[in-house]
Amino acid sequence: MPLGNMPLGEMLSKFWPLMVLQVLLMVAALFDIKKRKTFRHLSRGAWIIIVILIQTLGPVAYFTLGRGEE
Repeated sequence: MPLGNMPLGEMLSKFWPLMVLQVLLMVAALFDIKKRKTFRHLSRGAWIIIVILIQTLGPVAYFTLGRGEE
């Protein structure tokens, strides 16, 4: 059955693992931002905005580009 014709409940039941993974990745990035003192490329506030607004790619970008040396 194509996704366009699928009821919302059935669609959510198929995609909930991805949604949970996305939320966990965002929470992990936000906790890391909170505890870190230095960042590469951007400030703490900018990384928080990126992680929250750019759902999956924001946390991935933070973990690959933004973490400073500790």
